[in-house]
Amino acid sequence: MIRVILPGHLRTLACVSAEVQLDVKGPVTQRSVLDALEVQYPMLRGTIRDHVTQERRPFLRFFASRKTIPLSRRIPSSRCHRIGEEPLLIIGAIAGG
Repeated sequence: MIRVILPGHLRTLACVSAEVQLDVKGPVTQRSVLDALEVQYPMLRGTIRDHVTQERRPFLRFFASRKTIPLSRRIPSSRCHRIGEEPLLIIGAIAGG
């Protein structure tokens, strides 16, 4: 079971609290977590990554164990972080000028 914390605007869209739990099949990568998230919450399709390219949307970042996670890399598992104990954070970045 993987825990994911969504930013406020995506929580509202999915009608969930801050944290959701997902059952991820196979290796736990950012891509596999997002696949499971979009299956469980289809209204989030296209909000986190592009429909066609599957690339992360601008202004969203992903963190596990306080580190940015690339799309295809496994989510780190170490003494400090065990998959499922700490949530994957999806953070909405703020831009201004």
